[in-house]
Amino acid sequence: MPSDQAATNSVPFPLSRALLEAVLADRTNDRFVCELIWPRLGYQQDGSGRWSAGPETGEAWRQSFPVEPQFIAERPPSVALTRSIAKEHKQLLKEQLGFAGYRIGELYPRRTRRATAVNWLLADLAQRGEPLAESGPLPALLEQPADPVQGHPGDLPIS
Repeated sequence: MPSDQAATNSVPFPLSRALLEAVLADRTNDRFVCELIWPRLGYQQDGSGRWSAGPETGEAWRQSFPVEPQFIAERPPSVALTRSIAKEHKQLLKEQLGFAGYRIGELYPRRTRRATAVNWLLADLAQRGEPLAESGPLPALLEQPADPVQGHPGDLPIS
């Protein structure tokens, strides 16, 4: 079933500084974060809400992750996402958003993987030559989870 926060088709949700800051602040569920990336990698959503590699999906992604890679819940897709960021774009999180990282007490896999996701989204914009909008549409923002290890209700367990 598609996230109640995300688009219900394969059109990417518009990116903005406000949205990416909300992702970093853990104000969206993990599925929404993935749904920001999947269509930009060429994944397509079917009628049941499941995302699968499409004709625009790169061969490496298609072979390694034929269906919706869980960038927050699972380590291998997060590692692949990190490795896919071109060297010249590795610092965009700091350069464009002024993000200095999480504090020691905030270092949880879910949050560090969110930072990876946001950096990848910034790198994707840069590679496409598109600017990052200051503002734009936002999903219904959530409160930060009471337990950042567990995440929001419905978030997949971290592996």
